[in-house]
Amino acid sequence: MRVAIVHYWLVGMRGGERVLEQLCLMFPDADIYTHVCDREKLSPLLRRHRIRETFIARLPGAKKHYQKYLPLMPYALEQLDLSSYDLVLSSESGPAKGVICNPDTPHLCYTHSPMRYIWDQYHAYREGLNWPMRMLWTVVSHKLRIWDVAAANRVDRYVANSSFVARRVMRCWGREADVVHPPVDLEAYRPAPAPGPDAPYLFLSELVPYKRADLAIEACKLLGRRLKIVGSGSEMERLKKLAGPGVEFLGRVPDGEMRALYHSCRALLFPGVEDFGIVPLEAMACGRPVLAYGRGGALDTVKEGVSGLLFDAQTAESLAEAMRRFETEMEPSLDPERVAAHAQSFGPGQFRAGMWSAIRRMAPELGLPEEPPAIAQAA
Repeated sequence: MRVAIVHYWLVGMRGGERVLEQLCLMFPDADIYTHVCDREKLSPLLRRHRIRETFIARLPGAKKHYQKYLPLMPYALEQLDLSSYDLVLSSESGPAKGVICNPDTPHLCYTHSPMRYIWDQYHAYREGLNWPMRMLWTVVSHKLRIWDVAAANRVDRYVANSSFVARRVMRCWGREADVVHPPVDLEAYRPAPAPGPDAPYLFLSELVPYKRADLAIEACKLLGRRLKIVGSGSEMERLKKLAGPGVEFLGRVPDGEMRALYHSCRALLFPGVEDFGIVPLEAMACGRPVLAYGRGGALDTVKEGVSGLLFDAQTAESLAEAMRRFETEMEPSLDPERVAAHAQSFGPGQFRAGMWSAIRRMAPELGLPEEPPAIAQAA
């Protein structure tokens, strides 16, 4: 069976590329199609596959400025000839699903997110542009939305990475989606005893406005609690001015040091809205609960009273109240092993099993076995 996997762009190893790795384990002989590829930044697993780029890769400066060619990407996808494949899988966050397949070739799309910059984040993205670019983007994004809805009808079945994204798939494209959570590599994380009430809280993320690090800072100031902030970004200087003496900025921290930071915190503060959110699961795998805003992917990952608490308003006061509840109701009897056990249901094996099941339901004519053969090899 010949399999094609279409991924938006390959310029680093983030969550979308970790999903792609698991698809490649399921289909070791698959060909990968993408708009732009920087092979030096890919894992050895992905480099073993044949990777083909669209004409976007041949345009000036495409490896660094590929997003500037977004208006051309629909045309590039439609030039790909996938007529010789028996199964097409697309990995959608930027344009990927819009390929044209034979009528009898099943096409499943794993959706990390409908393109935020033309849908739910359109107004915020537009406001960040200068006047001439804003006018241009108004026209371009309108045409992209029309194409995006038309391209959505080329897919046989959708799988979303969270219930939150599944609702957005319905809102944007009018299509139902199964939910298969993305694979989280939890092998490096193990639970440890709780550090006690003198330990700091932890915020870990890129420091950009929608992550809402400001709420974590303000809530800790309200309660007089210590906070460690890991990450960097455009909000760094503003946040430093907002922070009090109990807030420590650590900048970017190597992956090898993250486990110790998780172990040494009382809980992870997660006040933003994410499509899914891998950091909360890493914290849970270390036995640390998560205090999260009750929207987005956190609704799928945070189990109230077991692996953390949800707060219902995106304000410092609401987060501070959740911290009070945690300290009085949950922390005294916290069981790190129980928190970690909850996280283990989001591992790579569960992802592969869920995707394999979705493919079999979509295309029984392919005659796939009940389990993907790569599961045993990759375990």
